[in-house]
Amino acid sequence: MSQNTQWMQRDLAVLWHPCTQMKDHERLPLIPIRRGDGVWLEDFDGKRYLDAVSSWWVNVFGHGNARINQRIREQLDSLEHVMLAGFTHAPVVELSERLVQITPDGLSKVFYADNGSSGIEVALKMSHHYWINSGQPGKKRFITLTNSYHGETVAAMSVGDVPLFTDTYKALLLDTLKVPSPDCYLRPEGMGWEEHSRTMFAAMEQTLAEHAHEVAAVIVEPLIQGAGGMRMYHPVYLKLLREACDRYGVHLIHDEIAVGFGRTGTMFACEQAGITPDFLVLSKALTGGYLPMAAVLTTDEVYGAFYDDYATLRAFLHSHTYTGNPLACAAALATLDIFEQDNVIEANKALSARMASATEHLKDHPHVAEVRQTGMALAIEMVQDKTSKTAYPWQQRRGLAVYQHALSRGALLRPLGSVVYFLPPYVITPEQIDFLAEVASEGIDIATRDSLSVAVQADLYPNHRDPG
Repeated sequence: MSQNTQWMQRDLAVLWHPCTQMKDHERLPLIPIRRGDGVWLEDFDGKRYLDAVSSWWVNVFGHGNARINQRIREQLDSLEHVMLAGFTHAPVVELSERLVQITPDGLSKVFYADNGSSGIEVALKMSHHYWINSGQPGKKRFITLTNSYHGETVAAMSVGDVPLFTDTYKALLLDTLKVPSPDCYLRPEGMGWEEHSRTMFAAMEQTLAEHAHEVAAVIVEPLIQGAGGMRMYHPVYLKLLREACDRYGVHLIHDEIAVGFGRTGTMFACEQAGITPDFLVLSKALTGGYLPMAAVLTTDEVYGAFYDDYATLRAFLHSHTYTGNPLACAAALATLDIFEQDNVIEANKALSARMASATEHLKDHPHVAEVRQTGMALAIEMVQDKTSKTAYPWQQRRGLAVYQHALSRGALLRPLGSVVYFLPPYVITPEQIDFLAEVASEGIDIATRDSLSVAVQADLYPNHRDPG
């Protein structure tokens, strides 16, 4: 029995994996990973897989990065953890100073949480509480975009709109207002991204005009709706939204958990619109993919609404046990050092161009409706009919065929339904990008055949895009 098989059997006896129908593993082997090195993951039998999705969008500077490793080792020798209530430590102070320095002007205070979903919960609660402290308790609803995803804790699900993740839990969710997404995949033929995004803003304007008196905040994933299928839109929408939120007296929350730290081509997506949100939520790449941490940045105005004598009960009494963990802060500081010292944003421009050129041929594929890209995120949408953009029935799991083929060729590509995407570490080489494009092309050819053996039967979510 191989080492892979041994570890897989031990795993299946005790583990319940995330975002997984565990019955699938009766026929789809788990891949036990022994070590990581740069863009590569290696299993216990010695086979390597190029990590094209940055291990769920977090690992930007490669596995086993020597500089991040060293910073964590140094921190481990002095302080592993201390509570952040009534205490502080050097790494969290330094990290907070640097985040304030590199984020858009006006974001001056940092609140920490343990993960992305928890960071969203912090921003939602903080906005709601701000309006209570400001004498407007009726402002307690949130506006969100259709097809959005902000995490899987209850409030974060409430402001999401991917049915696969939310439908089962509707009875638990907050009452939110949903506005049609500016998703440019759905634009009319011949219309550009900017024009479509401007046109789609009319619905947001109308919703704000009608509901601003009861709305605390609008929350968006800027430029890329990740779990919704890597759907993308133009920065002008964010500019219009900032202006409208100011006019109507509503907070703007930017969820840059997935798109922050260089993924969209700038350090933060909001930079491309030249705006500052009231809340900027960061996680994932914040620690280089090493340790869980989220940071919520906000303004002096928001902070000031909570600053008062204890007896007023205006304090933000929200906490996480591992808030501001020193080891995670050390990983984040090393990650910021690499961004600064290696001129990463500029270097990524060449890699982005190579991703575009390597996949250019797929635009002519009879079952590819669109190849779209924003910075270091590229998505390829497979369809049943190219002209009408008719999607494949989700039960056919076409993306799963791409995933299986990629594993056989030594690549980790985990499509979102029928959307194949590249979200690689920034240390990937041009030649490795070419390899991914080749593997994806082969996988798409296989996946778009008339019939597939991976089809499964289910009808619980007739309209969702299966994550594969």
